[in-house]
Amino acid sequence: MGFYAVSNIDIVRAIVIQGYLGYLASMKRSLMKKKKIGLALGGGGAKGLCHIAFLKALDEMGLKPSVIAGTSIGAIIGAFYAAGVSGAQIEEILRKVRVAQINKMVDFSGPLASAFLKGKGIERFFHKHIPVRHFKDLKIPLKVVATDFWRRREVVFESGELIPAIRASMSIPGLFKPVKVGDTVLVDGGAVNPLPYDILCAECDILVAIDVSGAKAPRREDHIPSFMESIMSTFQIMQRSIVEHKMRISLPDIYIKPELRNIRVLEFYRYAEIIRGVQNDVERFRHEVTTRMRKRFLFF
Repeated sequence: MGFYAVSNIDIVRAIVIQGYLGYLASMKRSLMKKKKIGLALGGGGAKGLCHIAFLKALDEMGLKPSVIAGTSIGAIIGAFYAAGVSGAQIEEILRKVRVAQINKMVDFSGPLASAFLKGKGIERFFHKHIPVRHFKDLKIPLKVVATDFWRRREVVFESGELIPAIRASMSIPGLFKPVKVGDTVLVDGGAVNPLPYDILCAECDILVAIDVSGAKAPRREDHIPSFMESIMSTFQIMQRSIVEHKMRISLPDIYIKPELRNIRVLEFYRYAEIIRGVQNDVERFRHEVTTRMRKRFLFF
């Protein structure tokens, strides 16, 4: 049997190496805490369900944004996540939704009302499943974008009651009744800022924007849209114009725009198809976040 004599120099060298590795690990944790990721979740109706796939990717990577901004469906998904509900848990909540529950959320207004739906049913759904009532109790700071209808300007909620802010942000004109907060009448935030990454610029080191506006193509030979398609798609065309104008001024560090072709605003039943359609985008998202983190932190 052979013996290996360990010298004092070997012991010292091992201690130094171990200490250095511990120092590097400590430095990494410190830098990770100091550097902030800002996450902007855009509006897009049912297409916005794909936000869940990107949140699950962040969870799997062990990363959390330091601040979130959301418009419309982005505000809804962002609120769940900021309240401490993981991407996988949000997905599970959606999977458990049954037809009877959906019927309860669909509360039609009268023929002369300001919109088809009152929106009280969806509010009850939020109250049941979002475990937080006020912005101050969120685990991640959240900014919710809505539109002041009469003053024609952006309103950003980041304090006060959470559910009314979300409900205002998703009030698609003609579909959901506007929300009144004080003397302010609020409608969908997509009318002024459908992808609100610009309101996070000063609060993060790495700015991520997920654009779920999707793509459209004619489904019939005559190319003439239906009544509802005309209204919804025209609204989305204007939203796209707003985003393109913003991006000529400043760009997010990471911009992801899944194609999601011909998914209509209210086609939430196509969830599985929507998630399948963004898998390549999720992988690109993982790669770009990892690359950015390496550039920022030197090691990851």
